[in-house]
Amino acid sequence: QVQLVESGGGLVQAGGSLRLSCAASGRIFSINAMGWYRQAPGKQRELVATIETGNRTNYRDSVKRRFTISRDNAKNTVYLQMNSLKPEDTAVYYCNADITTTLAKGVMSNYWGQGTQVTVSS
Repeated sequence: QVQLVESGGGLVQAGGSLRLSCAASGRIFSINAMGWYRQAPGKQRELVATIETGNRTNYRDSVKRRFTISRDNAKNTVYLQMNSLKPEDTAVYYCNADITTTLAKGVMSNYWGQGTQVTVSS
C-alpha cells in the first residue's frame, strides 16, 4: 500500500557531503512525521533526525550543525543533507514515516524504507 524508497547513499571521504532522499508512494492520504535513522554494524538502530508537518526538527547531538533534514510535502519526500561527514557516520540509513492511507483514513501507521548505505572513509 505504501512504499518508502531511499536514494543518495554511497562512499565519501571524511569531510565530504551526501544528500539522501526518501520518496513515499502508494495510497497515501497524509504524512505526519518523517525521519531518518541509521544502523552501524553490531549496533542498534538510532535516530538521526526527524521533521514534523510544521517543519519542527529534532537531531541527535552528534549530527547537529552538520546534518539538515527537510521535506517537500508536495512530493511526499524527505531529505537529509549531510555535511562534514565523519567515519563514525558510516551506517545504513533508513527512512521512516507516519502515514495515513486512503484505505484507512482514521489509522496512522509507521513505515520504513529498505535502507541506503553510507560509508565514510578516513
